[in-house]
Amino acid sequence: MSARRWDQVAQDLAGVLGERAVSRERPIGPETTYRVGGAARVGVTLSGDGDVVAMAQVVAAHCPDVLVVGKGSNLLVADTGFDGVAVWLGAGNDWVEIDGLQLRAGATAGLPVLARQSAAAGLAGFEWAVGVPGSLGGAVRMNAGGHGSDMAESLVRAEVLDLRSGCVEHWTPERLELGYRSSALADHHMVLAAEVGLTTGDASSSQGLIAEIVAWRRENQPGGQNAGSVFTNPAGDSAGRIIEAAGLKGHRVGTASVSEKHANFFIADRSGSANDLHALMVEVFARVRAEFDVTLHPETRLVGFEPGPWASEAS
Repeated sequence: MSARRWDQVAQDLAGVLGERAVSRERPIGPETTYRVGGAARVGVTLSGDGDVVAMAQVVAAHCPDVLVVGKGSNLLVADTGFDGVAVWLGAGNDWVEIDGLQLRAGATAGLPVLARQSAAAGLAGFEWAVGVPGSLGGAVRMNAGGHGSDMAESLVRAEVLDLRSGCVEHWTPERLELGYRSSALADHHMVLAAEVGLTTGDASSSQGLIAEIVAWRRENQPGGQNAGSVFTNPAGDSAGRIIEAAGLKGHRVGTASVSEKHANFFIADRSGSANDLHALMVEVFARVRAEFDVTLHPETRLVGFEPGPWASEAS
């Protein structure tokens, strides 16, 4: 789409959402945990119930691709950016409500916050989430998990906005089809809120478990600019173990490197390149495939790149 057409998309969106909600060439990379990557041709911050249908009508009229950004903790955007409309939820979408054994929260609520609040309320079953630095909406989208559990274990329902139709519906776990780091949600779906069902617990025990998880992460996972696990674990094995066995700890491509601490974490240098990270993923994939005949599949959500070598491989 030409720059003039993108200007028209931005103008039309501003007409229904307000000038302050819309921007051209809005950076995405700096708002991800990798801190690298390009911009969206148009960026939108959604707030208020009236925004939903109006935005959907503009999207439908122009048919641009749509990307829901969230906290960007599992996202890598190419240096050339995203040829579409990137959407952020605005302030006020991180609310939390606890009623009996049910916890309801807005999509931008952080998982570590929800883990600690549920534990403090004497609820058990969400302690694992303290180790996932993402939002509730993103966790539903990818069925986030760790430490022996995931969203599928407790999710009751999710409130989902279709950015193309403007419809808001409640999706059950069955409709979401939650699998290993996957769901039935598409790029034009935005999670607005979700509800999880927990069990009666003991606040002291839950807080102790949370402390253990935090300590384990500090001991076993690197800091720096990363987005957590790069590849999903093959059945019965660990992607990190396999990458380490291939001798790739510390392997570098330009401004990107495999962590010396955990081989399934890739680190971006400050002022680095998203394309270097993608190239590192391709090299690691090829080395592991050649040495062990194991096909790795990205857990990281890749935006703006040509399909990688894993795209032609059956899961």
